[in-house]
Amino acid sequence: MKRLPIAPFEKILKDAGAKRVSKPAAKEFALVIEEIADKIAADATKLSKHAGRKTILADDIRLAKR
Repeated sequence: MKRLPIAPFEKILKDAGAKRVSKPAAKEFALVIEEIADKIAADATKLSKHAGRKTILADDIRLAKR
C-alpha cells in the first residue's frame, strides 16, 4: 500500500530517540501509520457526510481519532 516516502518515517523514529533505523523497520512503521491514517480518514469522511457536509473539517479528524 506504500504511498508515502520512507524518509519522514525514519526521521520520526529518530526524533523519538532511535539512534539507527533499518529500512525494513522504517517501511513497516510507514505501513502501520498509513493503516491508521486510512482508518481516521474513512471515519472523518463518514462524520462529515453525517453532518451533511462535503468538506472534512479539523473537528472531524479530531473526532475520528478517538
